[in-house]
Amino acid sequence: MPRSRARTREQIIEGAYALFYRQGFARVSMDEIAARAGVTKRTLYAHFDSKDTLLGDVLQHHHELALARIETWAGNLDRSDPSSLDRLFSDIAAWSSGRRWSGAGFTRLVMELADLPGHPARKIARRHKAAVERRLAVTFGSADAGTEIMLLIEGTLALLLVHGDRRYAEIGAAAARKLMRLRLNEC
Repeated sequence: MPRSRARTREQIIEGAYALFYRQGFARVSMDEIAARAGVTKRTLYAHFDSKDTLLGDVLQHHHELALARIETWAGNLDRSDPSSLDRLFSDIAAWSSGRRWSGAGFTRLVMELADLPGHPARKIARRHKAAVERRLAVTFGSADAGTEIMLLIEGTLALLLVHGDRRYAEIGAAAARKLMRLRLNEC
């Protein structure tokens, strides 16, 4: 029985995401994506006219999935409870300890496409990071606080990737607690 067009498209997006995340955008070929998705290259191009278009759709799809996960963890944060920040950074450390962890996908992609500022994938990544910042701003009571926590998260992720040392998550948590104490004292 033939697959539906929507199901085939979904398989291509999932296969491409797995390859892009593991190997990076530039290092993955359309042949590899077709093989991973279990489709012919002709079918792949019937759904996506270029690798750039496919990347945009992959990121948009995963942006929506990630927002649901972010809403869950952000809902567990409490600006008046420093232990919630410890849990957040502990979760980041646990995530980074996976054998195949290779950093935050949206951030890695923007770095890979740094010389292409107008690339559609960079626009999607920018919208994604802005949505996370806005959610953190709601949790922590101001846009500045959301941005500051986001900087600590992103810095922690980058240093975890560079050094592979989970102590950076502990340091990030300590910095976030200090920041929140300072902000609470300002009130």
